[in-house]
Amino acid sequence: MMKLLRSYKTEIKPTEEQIQKINRTFGVCRFVYNFYLAHNKEVYEKENQFVSGMDFSKWLNNSYIKENPEFFWMKKVSSKSVKQSIMNAEKAFKSFFKGQSRFPKFKKKGKSDVKMYFVKTDAKVIIPCERHRIKIPTLGWVRLKEKNYIPTNATTHIIKSGTVSCKAGRYYVSVLVEEQESEKPLLSDVGIGIDLGVKVFAIVSNGMTYRNINKISKVKKLEKQLKREQRCLSKKYEDYKKRRKKGEATRQNIQKQQLKVQRLHHRIEQIRTNHINDCISELVKTKPSYITIEDLNVSGMMKNRHLSKAVASQKFYEFRIKLEAKCKEYGIELRIVDRWYPSSRLCHECGSIKKDLKLSDREYVCECGYHCDRDLNASLNLRDAMTYKIA
Repeated sequence: MMKLLRSYKTEIKPTEEQIQKINRTFGVCRFVYNFYLAHNKEVYEKENQFVSGMDFSKWLNNSYIKENPEFFWMKKVSSKSVKQSIMNAEKAFKSFFKGQSRFPKFKKKGKSDVKMYFVKTDAKVIIPCERHRIKIPTLGWVRLKEKNYIPTNATTHIIKSGTVSCKAGRYYVSVLVEEQESEKPLLSDVGIGIDLGVKVFAIVSNGMTYRNINKISKVKKLEKQLKREQRCLSKKYEDYKKRRKKGEATRQNIQKQQLKVQRLHHRIEQIRTNHINDCISELVKTKPSYITIEDLNVSGMMKNRHLSKAVASQKFYEFRIKLEAKCKEYGIELRIVDRWYPSSRLCHECGSIKKDLKLSDREYVCECGYHCDRDLNASLNLRDAMTYKIA
């Protein structure tokens, strides 16, 4: 059977000593990333040449640190993490040269995503993982908060590499596991169409409806709490600037308040992500032969100031990316219909187009006598669409 790579991400519970090592590694990786950007920019302005990540790594270890022993602290963390940080910066430069992204930005402490990378260095040595803990190089055994999530059978599931990250004061490990591809299930002969929206998250052509998770009381309560904490943080900043306090206690109070805001943002984000995962899992388990969705112009929808917040909280792009991955895993054909396809204006019964349909019209009423919910009619038209591209 074919082998594939699958990633698993879960929260860990490191000790205080391990947290210090992780944070120290984050700091060195961030410093080296910024140093590579600055050094490359300087060399390019002087000599009109680009320094590759491999050349910079050799110069840093063999020349720069030896000539400047005050920077020897860079060698006190995992060399694999530092090397990966340099390669990430090189990748950012190459994406910029190809016109795929903007010029790489310097990473700022507390505001940039920095990860601690570890890898399986020896083919004979495996990265051990047990039911409740995983052994990470330079850290040792680290406890897992979610038990039995990462596969523990070293013969069928081999951990190739991984990263340790931190978000809102919580630490996570993400591992890349090589495993055997499972047999794809037998699919039915029918397909489904999915119409995404703001009022309701998704309406499926088979009649299933998925609610807007942002309208439940739990999320509304957290958003209200987030507003209060953000207001409190803003007041602390204004007070700090006005009185020009430079005491350690004042800065620590601001950092504590920042952490409160980050944790609330993270909790709301996790609720939304979990809802998307549940929806996709339930859709795929119906085993349709194909799934049809619309190529939404999310950036254009975000320009509407009345709908931008509602559109952003629905996370349509994340839904599409995860649905593509899940369909590929199950062998389901994912069809993408053009954004100009009149799925909402088209009558599913007679095929006529209702040009005067407004956004406020939630019921579709045709001259032929067809009467249906607007979003359900759109999902049926998407299911039967003949012009599409396969993702």
